[in-house]
Amino acid sequence: MVRATRFNPARTLVLGFLSLIIIGAVLLSLPIATIEAGRLPLLDALFTATSAVCVTGLVVVDTGTTFTVFGQTVIMLLIQAGGLGFMTSATLIFLALGRKITLRERIVIQESLNQFDLQGVVRLVRSILILAFSIQGIATMILGIRFSQELGWAKGFFFGLFHSISAFCNAGFDLIGDFRSLMPYVNDPLISLLLPLLFIIGGLGFTVLVDLYFTRYITRLGFHTKVALIITGSFLLIGFLTVTLLEWNNPKTLGSVTGGAKIWSAFFTAATPRTAGFNVLPTDELNQATTLFIMVLMFIGASPASTGGGIKTTTFGTLLLAVISVVKGKNQVSFLRKRIPYNLISKALAIIFISLGIVVLVAMVLLVTEDANFEEALFEAISAFGTVGLSKGITPDLSAVGRIVVIVTMFVGRVGPLTLAFALAKESDDTGIKYPEERLLIG
Repeated sequence: MVRATRFNPARTLVLGFLSLIIIGAVLLSLPIATIEAGRLPLLDALFTATSAVCVTGLVVVDTGTTFTVFGQTVIMLLIQAGGLGFMTSATLIFLALGRKITLRERIVIQESLNQFDLQGVVRLVRSILILAFSIQGIATMILGIRFSQELGWAKGFFFGLFHSISAFCNAGFDLIGDFRSLMPYVNDPLISLLLPLLFIIGGLGFTVLVDLYFTRYITRLGFHTKVALIITGSFLLIGFLTVTLLEWNNPKTLGSVTGGAKIWSAFFTAATPRTAGFNVLPTDELNQATTLFIMVLMFIGASPASTGGGIKTTTFGTLLLAVISVVKGKNQVSFLRKRIPYNLISKALAIIFISLGIVVLVAMVLLVTEDANFEEALFEAISAFGTVGLSKGITPDLSAVGRIVVIVTMFVGRVGPLTLAFALAKESDDTGIKYPEERLLIG
């Protein structure tokens, strides 16, 4: 008798993201997508589509000078779909068509948004879509007016829409041109402060945003929301102080900026490793100490169920609390008068361990295949896995092998190492047998 195949929501998510990438690569390889005559090489189109869907921002060709309005629109739509998530985007289409959301689709939505309960997931998606489009709409109006002053109304508002979506989705794609990101606007307080606000909001996580929107009193916020806000706020403050201290007198970064621009440039540089990918200061000119610190921030990334990547703030926070509990000799892990289950600690440990292994492996491969030093290769590996988009400048010069490696790394970083593992794993054959316990020397 053949046993029925068990429904695997993780596999559905992986296949969904793959489908978006393939469709995007095909569209970007069309002659209408690029300014110069001829087609974009398929590998470059695949790299760009993967970077857009995985909201990374690493690019091998300049977005502003390579693609036509059609190509840029395709990239923008891929960013939106990838940032909101495959199932959230699919649910938007289902709702627009008046189609009923099935139980299986609800289970996949639950998996994609890291929800504990199946009840209310469709209502959560509606709230996410309303909040996301409202925030992006307001930002588009503000940025559209700003860009219109130098580009005209039509192009200015297109720039406003593109950068609003890219920032909120933590994608890091820009239309400024010549791989400059936002460096020409380092002295512009509106752009240098509004865009970080967008990618910080997007990186908080949809669950947190919905909780903040519907909860009137701070004391009634959910436990996850409180933890995510505390860790995010701590990293932003620590990051700002560290970047300011290390780069203040660097003549190639903050040292070349005057007035208030020094302050908001330091804040921007500290916030962007949270998987945003934009930069107002040249990343390849940062001090080595700053570079190392940014690598740590990129690896941690944003919060769960957000538009950002990385191992996630709460994953890092959970393991940090576990370490503190061990040092203090406690027999339980707690925070804000709440106890954290040990299965979550085990999951956090697995995520961090697997993620470190992936980053080390990718960095080693890049050191073999590319003309890059250790710092450049490790930075590229962490940026790709954390779906950040910052680079030391080696991305456009990657070999074919290097590009394929980074493509795979961005994809793994976006869907999550555990989700990918669950998607590829066979059905568990656990018999439930418990073996005798034995002690092992640790430390």
